[in-house]
Amino acid sequence: MTTSDYRKVLKQISKKPAKMAKFQKYNTPNKRSCGKAKKKCARCGRNGAHIDKYGINVCRQCFREIATKIGFKKYY
Repeated sequence: MTTSDYRKVLKQISKKPAKMAKFQKYNTPNKRSCGKAKKKCARCGRNGAHIDKYGINVCRQCFREIATKIGFKKYY
């Protein structure tokens, strides 16, 4: 189950409070205090390849797209 999958199901069972409570009890992801799953990309929501340096908080793929816009230069 990916990070956002469980939220989609909540919309479907929102009219049945007993089922919704049981689903949330067993299927919502744990709150993380450390580790890879705690940090997400601010643009796309990916967990992996996260760049936290300088307070950027984006994944490497998004960083490549916005690097020139935020002032980084490419050196060869």
